[in-house]
Amino acid sequence: MPEIYNGISTTALPAVAWKKSRRSNSQGNCVELARLSSEIIAVRNSRDPNGPALIYTQAEIEALILGARDGDFDEFLR
Repeated sequence: MPEIYNGISTTALPAVAWKKSRRSNSQGNCVELARLSSEIIAVRNSRDPNGPALIYTQAEIEALILGARDGDFDEFLR
C-alpha cells in the first residue's frame, strides 16, 4: 500500500469498495467513504471519483456520524 495522506489521489489508493449514502441524489451530490484499513477511512467527492481523498481515523468518522445522528450539524441543512 502506498503512503496514505490527506489529499492523496484516489487513483493512487488500492482497489477499495467506495460506499455512498442511500440518501444521495441522482445528480451525484454526495460523498463516498472507503475503509482502507481497520483504523483508516478515505472520503471522496462522488463527482470527482479520481480526485483527492481526505483521510480520517476510525475515531474521527465515528465522532462525525454520531454527531450527525445527535443533530449536532442540523444548522447546515438549511
